[in-house]
Amino acid sequence: MEFNKILLEQINEEFMSCDQTISLAESVTAGAMQLAFSEMTNSKLFYKGGITVHSPDKIVKLLKVETSEIKNSNCVSSLIADKLGLYASTMFESDWCIATSGYCTPERHSVFEIYVYYSILYKRQIVFSDKIEFNNYKNKFSPLSVKLYYTEEILKKILSQLKLTLILNSKETNDRSTL
Repeated sequence: MEFNKILLEQINEEFMSCDQTISLAESVTAGAMQLAFSEMTNSKLFYKGGITVHSPDKIVKLLKVETSEIKNSNCVSSLIADKLGLYASTMFESDWCIATSGYCTPERHSVFEIYVYYSILYKRQIVFSDKIEFNNYKNKFSPLSVKLYYTEEILKKILSQLKLTLILNSKETNDRSTL
């Protein structure tokens, strides 16, 4: 399993320059994002940890998602990703959090589609939430390749969110200093 080393290094550099932390709550990516963060050079300085949950009972018990929300969505929805991220960012006391919820194989519950919902939180507020569809499933694929695809796409998005926040924070600091 290979990760995009340039992407990992860029994320590592952003976290080193902003002095902030991140945690992860994964379902469909099954620890792939945690592995990616652990591969970053200085991860011990900013990566606080992660949790991987698959079964509905553990999502309810460990991440405090309402049973009714899980029954209505088969544990997969943007709301579930949001709630996973909110609870994990609180549990790990991190500035940032990424949460995933989705499918890596076509199933009846997914109407035989493959997709992930993910949420990016900053200071316990959702700053970005989206759905990625894996449309290449008509060709031969493996669930691992889908998880790695999701992981890389989400890592690209966290990098852009980190850069954006760094720019906004520096602008805010500059604006305050001119007052």
